[in-house]
Amino acid sequence: MKITRRQLMGGALGAVLLPAGARAAAPATLRAGPVERQLAPEGYPPTALWGFEGSAPGPEIRLPQNARLERRLVNGLPQATSVHWHGIRIDNAMDGVPGLTQEAVAPGGQFDYAFRLPDAGTYWYHSHNRSTEQVARGLYGALIVEETEGRPEIDAEEVLLLDDWRMTPEAVLSDDFDNLHDRAHGGRIGNYVTTNGRGDWSRTVRRHERLRLRLVNVANARIFELTLLGLEGWIVALDGMPLDRPRPVQETLVLAPAQRADLIVDVTAEAGETAYLVQLTPQGGMSQAAFEVMGQAAKTRRPAPDALPPNPNTGLPGLSGARRLDLRMEGGAMGRLSDAMTVQGPKTIQGLMQEGLVWALNGFAGLPEAPLTEAALGETLRIALINDTAFPHGMHLHGHHFREILPDRLGPLRDTILVDRGERREIALVADNPGDWLFHCHMLGHQAAGMKTWMRVA
Repeated sequence: MKITRRQLMGGALGAVLLPAGARAAAPATLRAGPVERQLAPEGYPPTALWGFEGSAPGPEIRLPQNARLERRLVNGLPQATSVHWHGIRIDNAMDGVPGLTQEAVAPGGQFDYAFRLPDAGTYWYHSHNRSTEQVARGLYGALIVEETEGRPEIDAEEVLLLDDWRMTPEAVLSDDFDNLHDRAHGGRIGNYVTTNGRGDWSRTVRRHERLRLRLVNVANARIFELTLLGLEGWIVALDGMPLDRPRPVQETLVLAPAQRADLIVDVTAEAGETAYLVQLTPQGGMSQAAFEVMGQAAKTRRPAPDALPPNPNTGLPGLSGARRLDLRMEGGAMGRLSDAMTVQGPKTIQGLMQEGLVWALNGFAGLPEAPLTEAALGETLRIALINDTAFPHGMHLHGHHFREILPDRLGPLRDTILVDRGERREIALVADNPGDWLFHCHMLGHQAAGMKTWMRVA
């Protein structure tokens, strides 16, 4: 549904010897394989996708804070795959990055993931092998870690996965996943936008009902600029981490690929009207989620919500002794390719471009052998993110959260930060999770085309 701007302004042997009842149960499966989904409106055929456990998006995984998540990835795809548990401060061996933390799981193979969930919040899981293609085909799902205390008083909750798909007129997923033009520009942008796999997502609500909306941008490259219509409320968490105090939703909320936001909103539209989560576009506004108001929950709105309980061990000590690093983004269309690319062995710059490597971090295209830095466990780092390109980049650090260093304060905890073209932003973090951690652009085509590095914490 279109919305006008006017409206918007308005051990094997031991196991054999154990009695059957004493054997450890196999973990629940997370089977990756082909699926079909009615993505396009009725009247179009179903679209062939890839998904987990027979669905795309995959099933929501919901567990309490400090619970142990155990899933056995079973690969029924024609390609190798893996699973990354995005935003979780996880054991490094479970992070799901082929070539860095594990081998990709071959077709017909399996891999057991098992780890504790230390932080309450909104997270997600997705393929991390050939992710430009595999995520675009539907290999992702929501991971919700519930607070064990201090839960907000709400009437209902919705997890909203925001995505776009590149579809042909026949409702077939376009298979140009390795399109060099996309990689060198803004990434793979789809022509059909959905929420939870639907182009017309809606639900009924009541006036003055209070909702928790968990928003996740699962798109390959689209930056969602969002606003509320007939809903008013507060941002209470970003990238899974609670804010120190709820922040009123202003005119727009921007979510880069992989970023999340938890909102607590009140339905302010009248009975008989429809409230919206709106995606703003150059042409106006489009309904991202519609809330049809039927009846009234209360005569008046409730007071503003309290802050969510903070997650543990998220403090940042003083920055006076922090070690400084630069991470410069280079290359891409209209970028300085000849200056940006490091020649890898006998390969020329032209050879790198033929391989689709058109982006670089600190002059290196692709995953380097040496890390960006080797940090001592517990060391504080300040990293300047310098975007010397013509396009924005959503930079994601695995295994950690960080805060942006602003002129007068530290920003909220994030695991992904949007750095606009020509922009310089600085982040600070405590390197408190041992292992080898990927740091990359979550415009997934940019990552595949060279924009990735890693850091070692030991």
